Amino acid sequence: MAQQWAYKVAYIDTRGRISCEGLETLIGNERRSAFVRRYLSSLGREGWELVGIQPLTSTSAYYVFKRPAQEGDYSEPAPAAQQPQAEPSSGGPTIETA
Repeated sequence: MAQQWAYKVAYIDTRGRISCEGLETLIGNERRSAFVRRYLSSLGREGWELVGIQPLTSTSAYYVFKRPAQEGDYSEPAPAAQQPQAEPSSGGPTIETA
């Protein structure tokens, strides 16, 4: 069986805010680089490896991490694929042409 991976995406603003999976972390009385390094080190201790950075602004980006899947990593079901709707969903009247 092929290796399965779990992914985590964190929004990091180096001015002092990190948001990941609904949890906000704000900078305390420390240097900006120490704040980000402390957060990244905590993820590393949990087995997360940084695999990508998507810059947003000069001070913020999405950081993408992965690790081999562990029990509990998939506790939330994946969203179902959207199926095209046969009916218009505008809520307005249906217009038929001859």
